[in-house]
Amino acid sequence: MQLKASELTVRVCSDDERGAYCFRCPECRRAVAKDASRRIVDLLVSSGVRMQVWRLPAELHESHNGTPFVPDDLLDFHLFLQEDGWFDRLAEFVDRPTS
Repeated sequence: MQLKASELTVRVCSDDERGAYCFRCPECRRAVAKDASRRIVDLLVSSGVRMQVWRLPAELHESHNGTPFVPDDLLDFHLFLQEDGWFDRLAEFVDRPTS
């Protein structure tokens, strides 16, 4: 299987310079992403592949208080959403003044 440069996209993170290339599989049309070294990124871009630069989310650099989020928290939240009146209960929790 050969792909044209126009069928590929190179993505580079400006924060840590990690690179990847992305394309749609010509057979199944699924999105495919593969890690790429700096050398591969340079080679692809010099061959005409378009490059997208992206940044890590700002939230990664924020300080966080409290206990870490764990899979059980997600399960609890899922069960919470199954209850009647969940939205009103959630709004009450969020709107509580902090001391």
